Amino acid sequence: MTAQDAKPNIRFGTDGWRALIAEDYTFGNVRACAQAVALEMAASGDAARGVVAGFDTRFLSDRFAAAAAEVLAANGLDTHLSDRPAPTPACSYAVTHLGAGAGVMITASHNPAIWNGFKVKSSVGGSAPPEMVARIESHVDAVLLGDKPIKRGGAGSGVRSFDPVQPYAEQLGRVMDIAPVREKRLKVVVDAMYGSGAGILPKVLSGGNVEVIEINGEFNPAFPGIRQPEPVESNLKRLADEVKRSGADVGLALDGDADRLGVIDETGHYMSTLEVFSLLAHHLVARRKLTGGVACTITMSSMVDRLGEAYNIPVFRTPVGFKFVGPTMVDEGCVIGGEESGGYAFQGHIPERDGSLSGLLFLEAMVMSGKKPSELLGELHDLAGPHTFRRIDLEFDDSRRGAIQDALASSEPDKIGGMAVESADRRDGVRFNLAGGSWTVARLSGTEPLVRLYAETPDDKSLEAVLKGLRELLGV
Repeated sequence: MTAQDAKPNIRFGTDGWRALIAEDYTFGNVRACAQAVALEMAASGDAARGVVAGFDTRFLSDRFAAAAAEVLAANGLDTHLSDRPAPTPACSYAVTHLGAGAGVMITASHNPAIWNGFKVKSSVGGSAPPEMVARIESHVDAVLLGDKPIKRGGAGSGVRSFDPVQPYAEQLGRVMDIAPVREKRLKVVVDAMYGSGAGILPKVLSGGNVEVIEINGEFNPAFPGIRQPEPVESNLKRLADEVKRSGADVGLALDGDADRLGVIDETGHYMSTLEVFSLLAHHLVARRKLTGGVACTITMSSMVDRLGEAYNIPVFRTPVGFKFVGPTMVDEGCVIGGEESGGYAFQGHIPERDGSLSGLLFLEAMVMSGKKPSELLGELHDLAGPHTFRRIDLEFDDSRRGAIQDALASSEPDKIGGMAVESADRRDGVRFNLAGGSWTVARLSGTEPLVRLYAETPDDKSLEAVLKGLRELLGV
């Protein structure tokens, strides 16, 4: 076996590298990634600005972050290591707050407990852009092949400890005026999902009339009772039950590193991520009167297109991943950016997903409108029409990858599920734009034998027909 065959295949997907703890996710490979980041910073001229290292509540995340920080410091970088588990957006903000050249975050976000990961942040606090990721991957290959040595110093040598949470909480108060929300008599249930966002919303909403009930707020790397710390409907039964039991006005859920948001309305009903994003976009342009466009992935709701038409604002579509959405937000001066997974970013903050800020702005929409979550959704549907969305992930035998790729690249159907196909977008898999604003998307996972299917139509019957038609088209 050659060295090339033996080395792990470390690739950064839509948001960082993730792997199973103790298999590929080892201290040695984390150090290799840190060395690659140090090499990239030296080559780009950002080394003098220093680097931030943060971590979440997962098993050994603090130790992995310390190992990464040791390597970064040994390369001569002024290294700031978080003194506690913190949300990814808190550590991303710390990059800009401290004037650092980059950031490293040890987290696997919403993955199951046996996973961990390594995210890289740019100097503006957003996800590392594709060209930066490609260079880091090249450096990782060189390190793993032994062409570039991993530098190490003494324990804690050149590493400074810092608190990322307090400056982040203060930043949230600068991005939006929290006082009117605090003054309102609201009951809010927050599900921290045992992650690093625990305590953030109770902290920033304290001192007023808002009652915050936090569940799953203790740090527990096993994420007991949930399959994984992902704020999707199947994982939020306890939150929905608590909203109904307590008579709360809304339920807000954060994922494992608190960069994503899930919402339960006052009746215990789960609101889809597409509905929440569209509601927030509507709030910013209709009530906040902010000017600028909307940046979102090809898997985001067509409701934002209707909002764009209604308020004369541009909508910019990107491939999936915030490494595409964030730069588009900056380049086009957008007021909001988002993706189907529940990650949303906002003008005046870092160009990166922020679950806590998303939750605060949802509360602001309720307060400014005087409406309940279900009423906000009704208001949106009155403007943009009814929309129903579903995503399904299908496993396939890897021997069929080529055939599925060919179908994604070349299929040109006239209809899918009885709906006329108006156009196709192949920047990331394929998005078929259907009559009346409906759409469907198929994408291959870059790391697993999975094809992801997405669809949005006016009702459940047409949704089922479109997804069935897409499966038949791809043969999955």
